[in-house]
Amino acid sequence: MMSAERRSCETDETSAKGEKGSLPRRARPARPAAFCVQPSAFRVAEEGFSLIEVMVAMVILAFGLLGAMALFQIADHGLRDGGQSLRALALVQSRLEAKRVAPWNQLLLDDVNADGIVDVTMRDDGAQGDLQGGDGTYTATVEQAGIALLWTVRADRAGSLDRAGAVVVEAKATYLLPSGRRRTVSLATIRANPSYVGERA
Repeated sequence: MMSAERRSCETDETSAKGEKGSLPRRARPARPAAFCVQPSAFRVAEEGFSLIEVMVAMVILAFGLLGAMALFQIADHGLRDGGQSLRALALVQSRLEAKRVAPWNQLLLDDVNADGIVDVTMRDDGAQGDLQGGDGTYTATVEQAGIALLWTVRADRAGSLDRAGAVVVEAKATYLLPSGRRRTVSLATIRANPSYVGERA
């Protein structure tokens, strides 16, 4: 094919000049020189990727995909951690809000499920999460959806809550991260006894 193209280029030039001693035939316009392609150009155009180049490209692509999958896994752990942290914070805030609106004489009673029935009674006897009995700190614990919730009511003076001028309400939620570490969310507030008369401690 290449030799035919070269011959056709030469034929166009000779036909345009005509034979020696004869009248030139009706000359066709000569083809532009760019049409006469050198044989080496065809060889370059027919070359492709070698097997080694394809294999190297596949290895590079595989490493890129592995990195992308690792990023997706990290993002998934972050989303799960964020969701658990939001649930823990919501539980802590709900306990504090419940203590803010509860009547003073019902401060140690809790309706955790919000069904109108008292589920938990806070204790100061050194059992069920209470660290030390008789220290004036009342404690209660529950576990919901893998989150351990503990809240305390600590009076400003020993004895019954009726004689206390104010209490410190604290709630803590502890949960397990996908990495195995534990994380704790803690909030606290102070509430005054509305019927207290006397000096504040």
